Amino acid sequence: MNKLYPSAEAALDGLLKDGLLIASGGFGLCGIPERLLDAVRDSGVKDLTFASNNAGIDNEGIGKLLRTKQVKKMISSYVGENKEFERQYLSGELEVEFCPQGTLAERMRAGGAGIPGFYTKTGVGTQIAESKETRVMEGRSGPEEFVLEKGIFADLALVKAWKADESGNVIFRKTARNFNVPAATCGKVCVVEVEEIVPTGSLDPDAIHLPGVYVQRLVMGAPYDKKIEFVTTRERETV
Repeated sequence: MNKLYPSAEAALDGLLKDGLLIASGGFGLCGIPERLLDAVRDSGVKDLTFASNNAGIDNEGIGKLLRTKQVKKMISSYVGENKEFERQYLSGELEVEFCPQGTLAERMRAGGAGIPGFYTKTGVGTQIAESKETRVMEGRSGPEEFVLEKGIFADLALVKAWKADESGNVIFRKTARNFNVPAATCGKVCVVEVEEIVPTGSLDPDAIHLPGVYVQRLVMGAPYDKKIEFVTTRERETV
């Protein structure tokens, strides 16, 4: 099975339609599938729901799709540093499902493992637990209350990685792994963009972070500009 595609647009051909639930890797601008997100934007599909830690920053990452009003709902744990996200949420244009960061990662992981739901103490007694089933069960300290969280089963997963072989076995680089692995596993179809593609068999099996069985399509995204969210410098001292 040939998993290699010549462009992000080609890799998404036949997969996009209005109303999709898309799981997207990344944390801020670290490890975001920017080529694939650009292709989603250029396709014109709308009413999308994104499960992602955040929506990038203004006009970067998912932030680009917020600008074009293609996103209907965000399932996120962090909404700071994106003024358009804030504006759309406060004006009622964008639905937001806030989810604690660890819970969001576990919801994706659970979906990838075929687990429809799990109980957690995180969020008990807060707005996070409103309208959700709770149950008292035996915990570490005796009977405790837990809230039921649902696994995320995405229609499509968009992932950014450092290196992959032609079979789709993937390696992430340092913190850019972040949400990419759980996002990849919870998608019915997973499309990965990478900085380098090498022949099958040339990667150390013990170094693989995401096995090729999870990856249906692969595209080379390099070269990349290494964007920085905030450039902070200090003034030079006069001599």
